[in-house]
Order: sequence, then structure tokens, then C-alpha cells
Amino acid sequence: MPAKKKAAKNARAESRLNVAQRREFFRRLKKIIPEPRTELRHRSPFELLVAVVLSAQATDVSVNKATATLFKTASTPAAIKKLGAAKLKKHIQSIGLYNTKAKNILRTCGLLIKRHGGEVPDNRADLQALPGVGRKTANVILNTAFGHATIAVDTHIFRVCNRTGLAPGRTPLAVEQTLLAAVPRRCQQHAHHWLILHGRHTCTARKPKCGQCAVRDLCLFEGKTG
Repeated sequence: MPAKKKAAKNARAESRLNVAQRREFFRRLKKIIPEPRTELRHRSPFELLVAVVLSAQATDVSVNKATATLFKTASTPAAIKKLGAAKLKKHIQSIGLYNTKAKNILRTCGLLIKRHGGEVPDNRADLQALPGVGRKTANVILNTAFGHATIAVDTHIFRVCNRTGLAPGRTPLAVEQTLLAAVPRRCQQHAHHWLILHGRHTCTARKPKCGQCAVRDLCLFEGKTG
């Protein structure tokens, strides 16, 4: 794709909600969940990294079920590398694409040991250099493990932002860029989790629970239910 067309495709749109509406949007989400947390169970940045890699095209419930046994057996890069491919796959075989994910996790463990002393790096460049780690995964790690004000745009956040008019965009990157400009600074730390939880439990894909929605009157979705 030519550079100009690619830039146009990823160009940031403007939020269709005004400043006051955006502040109220997040004030209400914060009131419901003052301190949002990821639903992926983890005790360290490394465990979170493994869980996020496994979560691609899988539910958090299925990932938590797999990592509950995996992390009891091996919870560091060295331990998982020592575990080996066959034993690792036994722990995660209930998760989609587990062969590819096992390969990426083992390669990642090797690179963490070789390049970072067995620790998860806290910068985007080093994170995205790891196998199976793209921009979305890097954003999750930076935000959840290290407290950076990043926003990972998954399918839930992409839907919520376009449906409500909070941060419309044709691509995840466009939505992310619009969000970073639109979200009040004091809300940027938790915006990712507020939006993903809202999309997962209220603003669902097929049957949004508009009657129970805390931001119903702020939302620009024309197909509101209930």
C-alpha cells in the first residue's frame, strides 16, 4: 500500500463527543469500577506477558484456566524454557493456536534471558521485538504491568469507541490515536480497562445492554436497545 494511502487509512479522526461529554463518560465508568483491573490472572509482568500472548483469539476464562496449572509448574522465563515445547503444549492445548503460541512463548523466554536478564522490558521497542508481541500486546503490558498511559485497542474497545462516537476510526491504530487525544489526562491510566470491561459486559457486539448502560444518554449509537 502506498505511503500516502496508508497514512490516510490510519489518519486520526476526531471524537464526536465534546470535552464535557468525554469527561462525564469516564466519570460514570469510574464510578462503577473505581480501580479497574485486567481479568487475566497474573503475579508478575512475565506471567501477564504469557497470559496476554495466550489470550489472542481466546477468552480470559480459558486462559486463566490454562495458566492456573502452568504457573504452578513454571512461572519464569528460565522455568518455562526448561519445561520444553511438549510439556508447555499440554498446559495450553485447550487454547486456540496453542502450537504457534507455545513456539512464540519459548522463543520469547530465550530472548528475555539473553537480552534482558530474564526480565520483561518496559518499553515498546523491546516488547514488540519479542515473538508474538504486537502493538496491542505491548500496550497492555506497558499499561498494566508498568503503569504507562497506553491504550490497547482490541475488538471490544474498537466497537465501543466507534459505536458511541467516543473515538471513531477505521483501524485499531486510528482509534488508539483518537483515544489518546480524546481521553482526559487523569483518566488515561485506567481508560483501557474501563472501555474493555464496558465492551465485554455491557456494550456487547450482538445484544448491547443499552437499558443497563451508564453512558446511554451520551452514546451516539442509533440502534440502542431496551
